[in-house]
Amino acid sequence: MRRPGRLRSLRRSHSEGGSLWENAGLASFLEALAGWIDDADGWYTNSGLEMPPGGDWKFFARALQAATVYE
Repeated sequence: MRRPGRLRSLRRSHSEGGSLWENAGLASFLEALAGWIDDADGWYTNSGLEMPPGGDWKFFARALQAATVYE
C-alpha cells in the first residue's frame, strides 16, 4: 500500500467504525501514538522483529494503526 493509502485507510476505518477505536478522538489518539512509540522496542522484541533504527515508513504505519487501540 502506498504511504498516503495507509492514512486514507485509517480515515475510512474511523469514518466507518470509529466507535470501535479505543482512541477515536484526536487528543487520545495522539497520546496513544506517543505511548506506543515510547514502548515500540518492546513490541518489536515480543514480535521477534528488529526495530528499525530511527524508524521507517513501516514503523510509522504500525504506530498509526496501534494508536487506534493502544492504552
